[in-house]
Amino acid sequence: MHQSIVDILALSDEMLLAILNKLNNIDVLFSLIGVNKKLDRLAQDINFTRSIDLVRIISNEKNSSSSRTNSILDRFCFDILPRIQHNIECLTLDSLSIDRVLRIGNYPKLNKLNLELEMTSPIFNSMYIVFLIFQNK
Repeated sequence: MHQSIVDILALSDEMLLAILNKLNNIDVLFSLIGVNKKLDRLAQDINFTRSIDLVRIISNEKNSSSSRTNSILDRFCFDILPRIQHNIECLTLDSLSIDRVLRIGNYPKLNKLNLELEMTSPIFNSMYIVFLIFQNK
């Protein structure tokens, strides 16, 4: 029987992007950034970096240990997000990721921030208190 081995890196960028577009963008970023220059460049394509949903990481890892979840978040915060922050237009965050993600990056194109519902009440209550303090001065 004849076996043929195809090197994925021999495929054209267009072909690889067509394949990668079938995958979840978080999986593409986590799996390919830092592998090699070609895959790194393709993973940083705007289609994979425009909208980042870190809540999905947490929900996928609920059955795993918290150290694994922290390890994944650390990789995103310290390795992946700094490389793609200039492309991010939308972030979806939860209570575990919001502080880390917002502190490490400058997101010049960010125009949408999605938060879990239970996070919004404390945030807006804190903002209201600050507003009242400054209003009275």
